[in-house]
Amino acid sequence: MYTVQGLSIHTSIFWLLSVSGASMSQRVNDEVVARAMGEPRSGPSSGRHADRLPYIHKVGSPPKQSLFQEIKDSVKETFFSDNPLKDFKDQTGRRKFVLGLQSIFPILEWARGYKLKDFRGDFIAGLTIASLCIPQDIAYAKLANLEPQYGLYTSFVAPLVYAFMGSSRDIAIGPVAVVSLLLGTLLSDEISNYKSHEYLRLAFTATFFAGITQMALGVLRLGFLIDFLSHAAIVGFMGGAAITIALQQLKGLLGIQNFTKKTDIVSVMQSVWGSVHHGWNWQTIVIGLSFLAFLLVTKYIAKKNKKLFWVAAISPMISVIVSTFCVYITRADKHGVNIVKHIKQGVNPASASEIYFSGKYLGAGARIGVVAGMVALTEAVAIGRTFAAMKDYSLDGNKEMVAMGTMNVIGSLTSCYVATGSFSRSAVNYMAGCKTAVSNIVMSMVLLLTLLVITPLFKYTPNAVLASIIIAAVLGLIDIPAVILLWKIDKFDFIACMGAFFGVIFKSVEIGLLIAVGISFAKILLQVTRPRTAVLGKLSGTSVYRNIQQYPKASQIPGMLIIRVDSAIYFSNSNYIKERILRWLADEESLRTGSELPGIQYLIVEMSPVTDIDTSGIHALEELYKSLQKREVQLLLANPGPIVMEKLHASKLTDLIGEHNIFLSVADAVATFGPKSEAL
Repeated sequence: MYTVQGLSIHTSIFWLLSVSGASMSQRVNDEVVARAMGEPRSGPSSGRHADRLPYIHKVGSPPKQSLFQEIKDSVKETFFSDNPLKDFKDQTGRRKFVLGLQSIFPILEWARGYKLKDFRGDFIAGLTIASLCIPQDIAYAKLANLEPQYGLYTSFVAPLVYAFMGSSRDIAIGPVAVVSLLLGTLLSDEISNYKSHEYLRLAFTATFFAGITQMALGVLRLGFLIDFLSHAAIVGFMGGAAITIALQQLKGLLGIQNFTKKTDIVSVMQSVWGSVHHGWNWQTIVIGLSFLAFLLVTKYIAKKNKKLFWVAAISPMISVIVSTFCVYITRADKHGVNIVKHIKQGVNPASASEIYFSGKYLGAGARIGVVAGMVALTEAVAIGRTFAAMKDYSLDGNKEMVAMGTMNVIGSLTSCYVATGSFSRSAVNYMAGCKTAVSNIVMSMVLLLTLLVITPLFKYTPNAVLASIIIAAVLGLIDIPAVILLWKIDKFDFIACMGAFFGVIFKSVEIGLLIAVGISFAKILLQVTRPRTAVLGKLSGTSVYRNIQQYPKASQIPGMLIIRVDSAIYFSNSNYIKERILRWLADEESLRTGSELPGIQYLIVEMSPVTDIDTSGIHALEELYKSLQKREVQLLLANPGPIVMEKLHASKLTDLIGEHNIFLSVADAVATFGPKSEAL
């Protein structure tokens, strides 16, 4: 759109035609050069307001793309934004085969540069996390209502598989409290007798489908789906799960025999206080509280002095060894202290034949597996990204999903249940100086030795110590600073967090998870259907236009209303955006009626943030244009993006609005149609 002296195109043409011959040609050339250089024009009109008017660019239209190209670009950006095949380009067939193997097994790539000094760090880290995971595995298996050896089985096979296929250097693999509780709750809803063989088979079936789900997400490159569970919802869900897990451990900590199978806080507290006079065992309480205090003190020491992290890491194993010895020599198990009794010795037995591939439990196993797999994957990816950022290396999310899925599928065939990344163990692994995933291999070998030799020694381990180990571990999942930050930053995020938290502790883990997912989607829908809009004003001494609420000194342009739309315009929000703009117009007209400002003649829609527009959005703009025409207000568009501009042309909306009413910037629109003083 070109203008002369800030007048309309028709007036400009009339002015040009009124100038004769060479004089006209010279003036036109001078005008164009002067505007291009941003200099005042010479001549009799040099004192008028448009003398310093800059060159006004026309909004460009992008080259037309074919439908196939549009689909190809969309698919590439959605599923292959990282260009996974870039390393295969221009390579020989043999090299492509090697690169393919390395993409599936990253260990083949980094193992070539592996050095002895790296092994020293990995060996120490592996031993350290093994000392932490052995007592935790025994305890977490009880959360899943499984025999203790299944937790040890899981920490033997799963880390070994992940070490060959995973891309994280720091994540430590094994059973975790939240997934164990979730799995135990969902499985017991289907089969209440968790000592039955059907319960065990259902656990293996759920683990198999959890792995299939994770593998499918990675192979199909659908990892972005886990991002729909917001950080706020995860904080609330983890905090609620931590409280629920800790309350469940009151059974072992107090020595209660008859305990509710429900997980909500009301049922648990009723069960606890209902047995206070006849169900509590004072020897168990002394053992449990003593070692809980010991574990919490060591965690405090490690938190205060990072170099003493190993104190907290080995404290669970020390607790198990000391308590087991004390119970053995005092025979406290004869006085009501519950002990582990028996852990099956030997390596993992095959369990492929135990998985339900048909029958009434197939559907339940698949459903439980999908839920547990998604939760496990969300936790693992979050942990992996955290430590990758700390060490400044890239983490391939899709490879992580394939690795996690493969290890759980193989685990389900070798008597394991759902494994994932553990934050507490990964933190210890990181602080112990791990260099690569070899630390997981070392941990796996220690677990193998434990299964072959050491398991009989855990016979007299008191359940109270296992309960205290779990309580001390899950307290770290309650992130109070994060909740406070959510309140300060975004109240809706805080509500999402609290919704997930209270859903878990007052109802159940699955209900809390459902609330977390529901609130996360509700936030997305709210942001999509009710996008923000803002009235803009001009900052004094500049050609910059900003939100008048953020910049109260920004001045509005007489006779004009400038509105910015901060979202793509889709069917879900197009009608709202149209109505909101008309409400802005009505409000501003009522405000300006009683002021010195003239009525609104032009409405400028700043479209810089509008990344896309669909058919409903086009219709909304068309209806907005017609509504404004009835009010004798001209619609002007500023800075539409390439996709938007392409669709405006395709729909012929540019013909309706007029291409001369579409500008590169708000400043150009104001310079063309605004008051003379604003063009300077």
